[in-house]
Amino acid sequence: MNREIEKKKRYIIALDQGTTSSRVVIFDNYGKVVTIVQKEFKQIYPRPGWVEHDPMEIYASQSSVMIEAIAQCGIRPYHIQAVGITNQRETTIVWDKNTGKPIYNAILWQCRRTAPIIEQTIKDGLSDYIIKTTGLIPDAYFSATKIKWILDHVEGARAKAEKGDLLFGTVDTWLMWKLTNGRVFATDYTNASRTMLYDIVNLRWDKKLCDYYKIPMKMLPEVKPSSSIFGTMRIFDTEVPIAGVAGDQQAALFGQTCFAPGEMKNTYGTGCFLLMNIGNKICHSKNGLVTTIAASSVDGKPDYALEGSVFVGGALIQWLRDEMHFILDAVDSEYFAIKSESNNGVYMVPAFTGLGAPYWDMYSRGTIFGLTRGTTRENIIRACLESIAYQVNDLATAMSKDTNQPITSLKVDGGASKNSFLMQFQSDITNTKVIRCQTKETTALGAAFLAGLAVGTWKNKEELKKLYSIDSIFEPHMENKLRKRYLYKWHKAVKMCRGWDDDSDLDE
Repeated sequence: MNREIEKKKRYIIALDQGTTSSRVVIFDNYGKVVTIVQKEFKQIYPRPGWVEHDPMEIYASQSSVMIEAIAQCGIRPYHIQAVGITNQRETTIVWDKNTGKPIYNAILWQCRRTAPIIEQTIKDGLSDYIIKTTGLIPDAYFSATKIKWILDHVEGARAKAEKGDLLFGTVDTWLMWKLTNGRVFATDYTNASRTMLYDIVNLRWDKKLCDYYKIPMKMLPEVKPSSSIFGTMRIFDTEVPIAGVAGDQQAALFGQTCFAPGEMKNTYGTGCFLLMNIGNKICHSKNGLVTTIAASSVDGKPDYALEGSVFVGGALIQWLRDEMHFILDAVDSEYFAIKSESNNGVYMVPAFTGLGAPYWDMYSRGTIFGLTRGTTRENIIRACLESIAYQVNDLATAMSKDTNQPITSLKVDGGASKNSFLMQFQSDITNTKVIRCQTKETTALGAAFLAGLAVGTWKNKEELKKLYSIDSIFEPHMENKLRKRYLYKWHKAVKMCRGWDDDSDLDE
């Protein structure tokens, strides 16, 4: 086969940098998965509530799995039309632009160390301004306070930042900077909108918030639409465009082809993330959700999304496996949950790092209620899976209230969406149709779609919709009386665990 014929083969590489692993998914021009390579990396817990990663390990793991994936499927570099990047959001990296070395570990989105900074922010009366400008609720979850913490705690950091020697980036920015040998210092609208520093109305970094947190604006990357040419990276002897970038949840919304207002998806990853496309007009939530920018192409105004974030979703199954040793493999959770005919009155609130939307309680902690002498391992496993569905249902209910429209269907993806017990319980407790996509890699698919649109692999969103295929549909069967009791006990459990780690009233 000559080179000209070979060039007709078209592939998109999606770099999917997640919380627990770096993955590469290679798609063909029909949106089909060609190969997947994944590598887990070290989780660092310096203190209770603190979570970090080594940025160099993030880059090394992501670049190595990319090379391995290309080798596995035997494609040539000139077969690759573009690279798309999707990433864990809010996670904060600060590095020296002269040496290329991080000055501190990446502080993860899960990390709660900056809760006191948020408390001060609220005391200083910035809550309404932050909500109006960034669409976010003041919380340690987002990047702004993490940057401030690094500048305040690393010796000499603030002086270097003021001089212009330090750069900040979420994981997408860090990867692009490394993969292009420092030629590209950029991010996209979706990732910028998760920093608590970005004005989502006027599409620019907000000076007032940067000044408040004492973050020099020269540290911040250029912001571009998700589907656009960010630059090129060298793969062997070929320059390949990086043409799609989006935070993982917005990428999944795009991969699920939720292009119209009202369409929504939930990703069951380390956490759970429910997003609803609300079109190009901003809607500020009155029910504990945040407003964020959805992934979009270079033409026209960006779309927005309502989002609810659950901090512990699939991570709860990992906890059952790795810390509690209740199961040997994640898939065992479905077997044991089905084996238990009911939860036997056991309710788990997995607030390991506080509660996210719609509660936003930094001081809640994981709690199990309803234990008796007759409680079994199966009951606890089932209660854990049910708790994931309860949390998602809380988000869906809040979304329904904010938009004044019922939830008619929910598209799902992510690792835990493979668990059919969980998906059926989700359908039952939310009383809606749950649609599981044939392609489980919808986050990576979204990044590939965005990159492919930018380079002409696909012409438009209508063409992308034709590539979408359904694996399973789950319909609700639970009686209303039982659903009502389940939700009553769940909300009672949430109420009782809130504020557990707040010792401000302790008399020293």
